[in-house]
Amino acid sequence: MSASNLTRAQRWLALSVLTASLLVIAMDMTILNIALPEMAGELRPTADQQLWIVDIYSLVLAGLLVSWAAVADRWGRKRMLLLGYGIFALASLLVLLADSAEQVIAIRALLGVGGAMIMPTTLSLIRVLFTDPAERATALSVWAAVAGLGVAIGPLIGGLLLEHFSWHAAFLVNVPLMLLGVVAGAFLLPESRVANPGPWDALAAALSLVGMVAVVWAVKEFGKQSSLAVPEAWVAALIGLAALGWFVARCLRRDHPLLDLRLFRSRLFSAGMLAAFSTMFAMMAAFLLIAQWLQLIDGASPIEAGVRLIPTALAGALASVAAPPLARLIGARSVLAGGLALAGVGMLILGGKAENLDLTVVLIALGLVGAGTGSLAIGSAMIMSGSPEEKAGNAGALEETSYELGGTLGVAILGSVSALIYRQSLADAPASAAMDPAVAEQAQESLGGAFAIAEKLGLPELAAAAGEAFNQSLQATGLVGGAIMLVVAAGVFALTPRGTDVSQASH
Repeated sequence: MSASNLTRAQRWLALSVLTASLLVIAMDMTILNIALPEMAGELRPTADQQLWIVDIYSLVLAGLLVSWAAVADRWGRKRMLLLGYGIFALASLLVLLADSAEQVIAIRALLGVGGAMIMPTTLSLIRVLFTDPAERATALSVWAAVAGLGVAIGPLIGGLLLEHFSWHAAFLVNVPLMLLGVVAGAFLLPESRVANPGPWDALAAALSLVGMVAVVWAVKEFGKQSSLAVPEAWVAALIGLAALGWFVARCLRRDHPLLDLRLFRSRLFSAGMLAAFSTMFAMMAAFLLIAQWLQLIDGASPIEAGVRLIPTALAGALASVAAPPLARLIGARSVLAGGLALAGVGMLILGGKAENLDLTVVLIALGLVGAGTGSLAIGSAMIMSGSPEEKAGNAGALEETSYELGGTLGVAILGSVSALIYRQSLADAPASAAMDPAVAEQAQESLGGAFAIAEKLGLPELAAAAGEAFNQSLQATGLVGGAIMLVVAAGVFALTPRGTDVSQASH
């Protein structure tokens, strides 16, 4: 079965398989946040092990995206996708045998292997399935909507499962969905591979793996320490940057590179990539802080916090679906740049109202952010339109890498700035000056820690000061993130060629 022989109904059924699997992957990024406390209570991981449980998935995912996309181009994208489904299901099932933190870390790493096979392959198959640019733009808008919904409903699904089952359910929910994907994909998806991909470049694959893992790990370490004085992170960063520099030089020199970086010569492609990277950079740290605000300051339970974030996801989903027809009316670059600007305004509202923040303001601001980021569906369409079909795997890998790296850098850099502002603001508060220095230092580590100390020692003034310090850190993150989004919106508008129409074939 080839993509050219599929009927319209078969193409959309195939898309349903791809988006359903993406929903599982996206949910898995956030569902663990809910399961982690119960898991930690049973397995008793050390602080380092708990961090590895969270981080190993994204490290493995980031490291393997490029290599698996290149393998799929040669071996077959359908085969790679179905193998990824199988590995994801197997890893999720293995949690029944896990009775230590080390085993859970290994399972999360295996999930990262499967996820790296699935994520870029879904994008490249959409590029192959939908040769008509207008259909492709709509398909990519559905893809973007499902990805956003998955991230948002992950905590909600996790909370509902944990009310009735153990933490294992957060993993086991993947199994039937992935097995269904294997069966449906075998019948509905066409096989696709590049005709003349050139020889496999093992050295480039190794360089991409080492470079991405080292850089992402280093950035995470800087973020956790909220300091640049982390020698081991500097060593990893230098190793990673050297490996990536060698990788880039090697890819640019070869006739058949593992990853064709010449795609960036296309202004359409570059504009879409800039939008994807910068949006994740600006938003991930803000969303992390908002989740803490909802639970610690507004008093929501994890499930209630998840419910309150659903309108944001729905706004993003609706905007994603509406973006292609709107782009046909006013132009792709106006929709993409306008959406980024709208998200920037939402973040500026968060920053401007942080000192007197209430739930209504949060929901309005997040609604604007969600609606604005729906325009990233146009960014995906531009990325795919700006790359030939035989480079669909490369384009998918680069787009997913931009999301992953943008989010990681955003949390590390903006999160570190936020932590420094919180720490300094609380240190300057009169409540801290009146406390034992060791206790005050513990309170400055995190908002949750400060609230716990305030409750234990009966210090309501400490809780009030910590809440005020956190609001100041949220204000700075919102203002900086919003400013970044507005600058990127202007850059994307300037970079995107006038008259760009993602519903028409690019020339």
